[in-house]
Amino acid sequence: MNTWKRAAFVLSLAVGAAVAAPYAGAFCGFYVAQADTTLFNHSSKVVLVRDGNHTVLTMSNDYEGDPSKFAVVIPVPTVIEREQIDIADGSQIAYLDQYSAPRLVEYYDPDPCNPYPMLDELSVASTTGQARSAGPPPPKPVAKDYGVTVERTFDVGEYDIVILSATDSEGLEGWLHDNGYHVPTGASNVLGSYIKQNMHFFVAKVDLGEKDRLGTTFLRPLKVAYDSPKFMLPIRLGMANADGPQELFIFALTRKGRVETTNYRTTKIPTDEAVPPYVQGDFGHFYKDMFNRQVSKQGMETVFLEYGWPLAQQCDPCTANMPGNPMLQAFGATWSGNVQQSYHGGTVTEGYLTRLHVRYDMAHFPEDLVFQETADDSTFQGRYPITHTFDGDTTCDAGRQYETTLATRQATEVSNLSDLTGWLPSEIRTHVAARANPVAPPKPKSWWEQQ
Repeated sequence: MNTWKRAAFVLSLAVGAAVAAPYAGAFCGFYVAQADTTLFNHSSKVVLVRDGNHTVLTMSNDYEGDPSKFAVVIPVPTVIEREQIDIADGSQIAYLDQYSAPRLVEYYDPDPCNPYPMLDELSVASTTGQARSAGPPPPKPVAKDYGVTVERTFDVGEYDIVILSATDSEGLEGWLHDNGYHVPTGASNVLGSYIKQNMHFFVAKVDLGEKDRLGTTFLRPLKVAYDSPKFMLPIRLGMANADGPQELFIFALTRKGRVETTNYRTTKIPTDEAVPPYVQGDFGHFYKDMFNRQVSKQGMETVFLEYGWPLAQQCDPCTANMPGNPMLQAFGATWSGNVQQSYHGGTVTEGYLTRLHVRYDMAHFPEDLVFQETADDSTFQGRYPITHTFDGDTTCDAGRQYETTLATRQATEVSNLSDLTGWLPSEIRTHVAARANPVAPPKPKSWWEQQ
């Protein structure tokens, strides 16, 4: 698959995821489906590690088009050195996505006439960039003085990287054009605001020859480490050439507690709402419509929390095994060697994982995202339980009582699903009825009956 995905990189000027609701406490159910980032178009994934003033930013591109026209411009608070830049393993970002994704949880009603304990939950069960011997060719000189200073040049993996400072936004835009960086016309307004903040610019494009030599099909994630009191994510440049709202998924790793935005409201996604079992057939459709409805309700001005959990506690239920210390350290969580406690005979690490999801455009998110690490280390995840009804003999007294309460529970599930997604209750009940009374396929005839 040699496909380059559409440009939607958040940081870049790139050209081109028998209980009635609500539930509480431990679930102990079966994990059956997840709503990961692949459900959403124009999506970007960022892993953001924060410890004091230390920040490590890992950026996964979502780009489609000619790789020779790919460019990324990232405002950074300091001049970046070569040892602060690396290539990350995209599969590890995908793992964090799957581990923290909203999930569907499955239960089965026991035989009311012969109850049995509910089954316990089932757990489902870096490529590093090598510096080449010589840096990229220096940017070609231009006759005009653009007020741009080339602070550093590096090559890392398939990327040629330049660190710039500038005194004039139009000059910086002109310099980028003259040096082969395809940036949208009119980007100077956004660039100017960063220049006023005395920020530098991390600029990368693809070295096609090195990409072919390495045999890489997709652009690999870039990782940048720096020190700054600013805990933020620049998103405005990514909207300069956007053709519609973008999806951003942030996986924040911190030592103590949940990450929230300070300049926008952070809202928990609805959770623990029981829905009809037929949702299992297309959980992705359900979650997309539910998220769309929540965005609409909040006026597209909210950052949503989809997952928040201490790494030292088992999730409930888990979509994958807990990320190990080597993976966390690869993202820059250098404290992860500090073992806090153990469970199931294995060691786990200090730290907290926050998953944020935001749909944004320039009209609704005119500012970059600013974060804080809170002291809140409570647990939260988007999870949606389904419960399969018992279809055996219910002629005992407990069975007759079960049949009475079942209708009430199913009505609640229909109401929940309609409230979450905006789907019509009548259509939901039609789907419920179709699944509740399946038509058995005709029994095949024996060979002698076919003579």
